[in-house]
Amino acid sequence: MTMSQPARSETIARTLGALSREGFRLFFPMAAIHAALWPFLWVIVFNFNLPFASSIPPGIWHVHEMIIGTFGAALIGFITTSVPEWTDTKRLRGNSLLALAALWAGARFFGLFGVTALDALGAVCDILWLGALVAYLVSISIRKRTTWLSAFVFWIGALMVTEAVTRYAFLDIATHADLAQRAARLAGFVFLGILGVALARVSVPITNLVLDPSEETSPFRPHPGRINLAPGLVAVLVLAEALGLSDATAGYLFIAAGAAFMDRIAEAFIGRKIIHAEILALVGSSAFAGLGLILIGLAQLGAPISEYAGLHLAFMGGLGLGVLSIFAIAGLRHTGRALGLVRETRFAMLLVVAATLLRVVPEIWPTAFLPSPPYFAVSLVWAAAFLLWLRVYWPFFREEPRQDTPSAEVGSR
Repeated sequence: MTMSQPARSETIARTLGALSREGFRLFFPMAAIHAALWPFLWVIVFNFNLPFASSIPPGIWHVHEMIIGTFGAALIGFITTSVPEWTDTKRLRGNSLLALAALWAGARFFGLFGVTALDALGAVCDILWLGALVAYLVSISIRKRTTWLSAFVFWIGALMVTEAVTRYAFLDIATHADLAQRAARLAGFVFLGILGVALARVSVPITNLVLDPSEETSPFRPHPGRINLAPGLVAVLVLAEALGLSDATAGYLFIAAGAAFMDRIAEAFIGRKIIHAEILALVGSSAFAGLGLILIGLAQLGAPISEYAGLHLAFMGGLGLGVLSIFAIAGLRHTGRALGLVRETRFAMLLVVAATLLRVVPEIWPTAFLPSPPYFAVSLVWAAAFLLWLRVYWPFFREEPRQDTPSAEVGSR
């Protein structure tokens, strides 16, 4: 029996109402769909190109769409969900979230085919939603008289600046191709800074939940020096890259920032409970980000290593696994479910790891079996990871919040 038109319309309206209740319900699925769709289109459908004549280099556009598109949607969902919890303020919902979604989706639509004539409209949309996030954080900081959100204000503001420079360069790409490439690359490093801040907020409550599911105690306390070390050193290397310092200087800064991410792994040594998927996923995100930055540093110091291998290790592995981990953890806690990832979610995380290694390893150790990255396989495995997560969590996001398990924060104060 087919559903009647009024019933179908009512179902759509009910689903849209549920999705617009909180930021994560709307933007995490949007980010997952974009993460799965864009690499597939770019590699398999567009054949590493853009379907219409465009002066924008496809490789730069690909990086831009992954950072500002996929990870940007994840950022909107994270900020609009976590900040109200941290500050005890009213969460954005309804039309406010839908307006942000329209801006983000508008930029993706205008830029999907890389048509230069539409790029200005996409630029306006992306800069507007980034500016809206900064304004949202600043307004709450002023209202609550707190500086606790200042790290996110700084990093999202920096992301908005890199996006503005990238879009400016796109308008006259023949003259500013190098500037566009540098700015798009800097946006990825800025996002690593955001990742460092987010992991510092998320890993503490998650580790405590693993150690004491009753939430009656907080046995884990992070080392104060590790909280801001990684994002702080990423800020230094971003400044060095923006100022155009020598490759040697930047190389050592990359290695230092990578070592800071690797240092965060030490906080995961909590005994036998380290084997929990939630802990291992957060550790894996730091490890990929750290190793990627170290490889970039070694390449800039003259080691015979492809810098692209380091970039993909940091962006695909570090950001990709970090984003999927937050999707999985927040998706449980904010729908009133206890911590504990099901088999399909754990497998989705392994698929992100597999896609990253398939992309990176052939560039570091090419063999007769894999002389170069198998791009088609990488895009399919990467897409499968996010679609599998979405398949598991979509029913949770469409339903009303459960009442049997209290919702918990994604991060901690």
